[in-house]
Amino acid sequence: MVPISTLEQEGFIQLLKTLDRRYQLPSRKYFTREALPKMYTEVRQSLATQLTKVSHFALTTDMWSSRTCEPYMTVTIHFMEDWELKTARLQTSYFPQDHTGEHIAEALQDVLKTWKLNPTGLVAITTDNGANIVKAVQLNKWPRIQCFGHRLHLAIGHAMDDARITRAISLCKNVVSSFSYSWRKRRELAEVQIQLGLPSHQLLTEATTSWGSRLLMIERVLEQERALSKVLSVDMKTRPLVPTWQDIEVLEAVQKALKPCQDFTDALSGEKYVTLSYVRPVLHLFNTSLLAPGGGG
Repeated sequence: MVPISTLEQEGFIQLLKTLDRRYQLPSRKYFTREALPKMYTEVRQSLATQLTKVSHFALTTDMWSSRTCEPYMTVTIHFMEDWELKTARLQTSYFPQDHTGEHIAEALQDVLKTWKLNPTGLVAITTDNGANIVKAVQLNKWPRIQCFGHRLHLAIGHAMDDARITRAISLCKNVVSSFSYSWRKRRELAEVQIQLGLPSHQLLTEATTSWGSRLLMIERVLEQERALSKVLSVDMKTRPLVPTWQDIEVLEAVQKALKPCQDFTDALSGEKYVTLSYVRPVLHLFNTSLLAPGGGG
């Protein structure tokens, strides 16, 4: 899970020499031209053989962009084998075409043809609510299930559209940014963490596409609030970023409200068990307990 360029780094080379001077480290070309292609071919052939025995299956798909803004489409298959739920990533394809419903529909059809999957065996495909992907599924005349995780993400986003929450979240982001771009502040934070007996944790940045990352950011700020306040208050420029008691109160309320949703999302992300049947009982739990007046336990 590290770049192939690691092979050429002096520290890594020295590490292997220290472990065993007799070991001859393969070249970068060996991995790019032989080892990885061979591994890909073997894994792909093994999966293709496995899928020949599958009569019914479900798919999930999503369009996404890399950190360099390159567009991709990922397709995942779900099927039963010996009464066990199996999941496999069929492919992650570069998708430079316009993301129209027609182009996506054609790309999804190509996936089935490439893997020799019979469209009549497709039980359902799970997607988000993007108009283009909805149209693509309609064009292919496939049964579709809305992604509950995506809908939950949208619902939480709408629920947090409050001036007090917006201010507190914005403050969190600014606090994280002030430490992200200053090695000096990170060093000072590490020193204060030791002094206060706090965990030596780095701050976490929110990803706009995942409400769960916002919760993690909030939890980390609350965990390190004493250390953050001590470091920020020393500098005149960052002193306004010290969270007030009102900000802390709002962040604690948001954390308390979102934590059960995070646990539910984690459960819905399972690949070894059926998750669709979780939705209705959990919604009932939300309505009768978590979202009930005076609830939140």
